Amino acid sequence: MKIFAISDLHLSINNPKPMDIFGGSWDNYWEKIKNSWQDLVSTEDIVLISGDISWALKLEDAIPDLEEIDRLPGTKIIIRGNHDYWWSSYNKVKNLLPKNILAIQNNAIKFENFIICGTRLWTIPTANSSEHDKKIFDRELIRLKLTLDEASKLSDNNLPIILMLHYPPFNAQWQDSEVTNLINKYKNVKHVIYGHLHGKDCRTQNIIIKNDIPYRLTSCDQVDNTLQLIFDTQLDNN
Repeated sequence: MKIFAISDLHLSINNPKPMDIFGGSWDNYWEKIKNSWQDLVSTEDIVLISGDISWALKLEDAIPDLEEIDRLPGTKIIIRGNHDYWWSSYNKVKNLLPKNILAIQNNAIKFENFIICGTRLWTIPTANSSEHDKKIFDRELIRLKLTLDEASKLSDNNLPIILMLHYPPFNAQWQDSEVTNLINKYKNVKHVIYGHLHGKDCRTQNIIIKNDIPYRLTSCDQVDNTLQLIFDTQLDNN
């Protein structure tokens, strides 16, 4: 089994929203992602998608986009991004998902010998952040603890944990934050993936190592619209 990751698909199958206005990396980007997906992923593999999945505003309008993802190989695990307005209550989303897509929202699931958890998060506060943004961040920090606590229980201090975030867990200088400090308290977190960042002015270093944990940016336009290999259990066992 292999575990791949990619994020920020921004699909709009039934109501096309051109993405190439955001730069050349978005030209035919979904076709490139699908080609990469079909070349790399088999039915027993997992693909982690860290938010901003569909431009839809309502859950029923997101179904064509979710079905498009469902047709691709592997089991997909998704979290909510800041543009996933269609994502209403967790139970409604979970009950309407196609069979090969699983949702995580501040909880965790065991998949073979891995624990996968995740939450949306929010922008790391600065001195200039509004009180509104600080309140949202504080709430998201609580949700991060919930998902890590659940993952830790399922892991039983043994199985590796992969943490999915949408927002980056540090600032543009990759400095430690309340988020990374909290993650460091959970010894079995082996990989953190996140998205949200786009464009030519985005950071160019896609993997940051903190406390021996790789933090990987998986926004599709930042990884050449190619799925990123996170774990390969066959290599791991050799």
